[in-house]
Amino acid sequence: MREPGRLPVPLHPDRQRWSTVHAQRSVLGIVHNVTSATRLLDLLSVFDGDERVQVLFTRTGSSALDEGTDEFLSARGMLQIPWTEAITQPFDLAIATNRGGNLHDMPFPLVGAPHGAGYNKKLTRNPEPGTRNPEPGTRNPEPGTRNPEPGAFGLTEEWLVHEGRVIPAAIVLSHAEQLDRLADGCPQALPLAHVAGDPCLDQLTSGLAFRETYRRALGLLPGQRLVVVSSTWGPGSILGSPRAHILRRALAELPADEFRILAAVHPNAWYGHGAWQIRTWLAPFLNSGLLLPSPETETWKAALCAADFLMGDAGSLTLYGVELGIPGILGAFQDSVIAPGSPMRELGGILPRLHPTRPLLDQLTHAARTQPNDPELAALRGSVTSEPGRSAALLRRLLYARLNLPEPAHPAATRAIPVPSLSSPYTRRQPHLPALLVTAEVSEAEDGPAVSLRRFPGGLQGTLSGHLAGAHLAADPDDPDPRWSRSAEVLVLPRERCPRPAEAKWSDFAGRFPGCELVALEDDDRGCTVLFADDTRLRVSWLDRPEWADFTVAASAVHAWARCAGAGDGLPVSEVRLTVTAGDGMPPALCGLIP
Repeated sequence: MREPGRLPVPLHPDRQRWSTVHAQRSVLGIVHNVTSATRLLDLLSVFDGDERVQVLFTRTGSSALDEGTDEFLSARGMLQIPWTEAITQPFDLAIATNRGGNLHDMPFPLVGAPHGAGYNKKLTRNPEPGTRNPEPGTRNPEPGTRNPEPGAFGLTEEWLVHEGRVIPAAIVLSHAEQLDRLADGCPQALPLAHVAGDPCLDQLTSGLAFRETYRRALGLLPGQRLVVVSSTWGPGSILGSPRAHILRRALAELPADEFRILAAVHPNAWYGHGAWQIRTWLAPFLNSGLLLPSPETETWKAALCAADFLMGDAGSLTLYGVELGIPGILGAFQDSVIAPGSPMRELGGILPRLHPTRPLLDQLTHAARTQPNDPELAALRGSVTSEPGRSAALLRRLLYARLNLPEPAHPAATRAIPVPSLSSPYTRRQPHLPALLVTAEVSEAEDGPAVSLRRFPGGLQGTLSGHLAGAHLAADPDDPDPRWSRSAEVLVLPRERCPRPAEAKWSDFAGRFPGCELVALEDDDRGCTVLFADDTRLRVSWLDRPEWADFTVAASAVHAWARCAGAGDGLPVSEVRLTVTAGDGMPPALCGLIP
């Protein structure tokens, strides 16, 4: 943040001397916290390429959840000035995506817009004494204003009126239905309302064309399905839910080869507790493959475009997911904070709630089968915007009219969602291979035996274990947690820690690992050498290896086949071809077993 009294170049008294570009208009972007900043950038994209407009930023300092905001602005090179300086400068226009702070102190016109999927949260009109005021629902009503049944944050007098005057000069709505709610909550503001659609939903809708691009960038393999678990902030969110951890259930119950799980955490939770703390709390899940992108990036948008399923709560991402037609269930939902008559209230009554004991895979499969043709969900779709695909044009028209500038000659266009960086979804890669519980079904086909595998993270299993019937444990002998290797039926050792598998013997492992029935040592071609207790061995080579299959898959498949065929007591004298599958959507693999 710039020192008070030291003005940046665009506001400097001698700016004609120091400025490189002489803009014709100045706009103040008002930032409440990181959440509002991300939506503010969606709106400001209408100025892309226009050197006539200079944008500066200020922070209201009114949010209890503003950690990380200064770093967010600085990292993006967004020029900041203190609030006390900002309200003394001759800006042509201000834009805010939150109602917090003393917005009534600004002497220039303000455009107010929502920071989520419309207006869905309701007010809490009795804040604790001495708390900082403006997270949604923590501001006192203006003296003498009406005191109706709590309406939506941003559509009532409590948030729009100060000393009898409507604060914004223009109020952006995303859907025409919000006009009726604004008329109920603050009728004097109705002439200032502009229905301008939802820029974020327009991005998401146009981004569906690039679904496969986003899936590759997120590391999904052909046939894998992506489950986005979206958590808003507060005690009613998925992360704040007192029930069994939903992320744990998703990772524990959904087969690891077929599913990837991505957690989209609300910035207020991420920065309110600190990124390090969130990652520390979720460390066991990160170790099991959870994708955890930082919420100030647009990775969550790419993830929604790439998603096959959504587990959500009362946050905006759930509504966006419904709009995109993603099959979903509610992992949590705090009805008490939802505004009456809002689309979110309808959503809470339509989407199924997560059942505590029914298998999660069955619940997701049922959602995928029934929701595309659900008439109630069909009616709900279209509730976020009444101007689909037109938000960029409508917002640009509004903002340029307020600036008294002609619009650029080129058509307004929806900004594309960036392709995520391969490193942006935060996960962890351990030096040892993960402990996996593996279920297997062996059958005989015309072209030889077939094994269907499903693998689950060993460290996340809880009391719901019906999906693990007959499972064997595969683990790394060098895992720092000895409970896995000492009880594993299958030990797997990668090439870098066993460079000469032909020289390895069963006796090298048997004494240290009493539960072991098979040892697999990785070879150069992602196949392996398999050792049995009688010190005989098989060479396993891939004849057709899709991306999901590696030597640990081969090891578990051979173990299941050997159990079924009694191969440890009498190995075949000729090559056996084994077909390996991992769920309906995954391409099959074929390996050859050579004595």
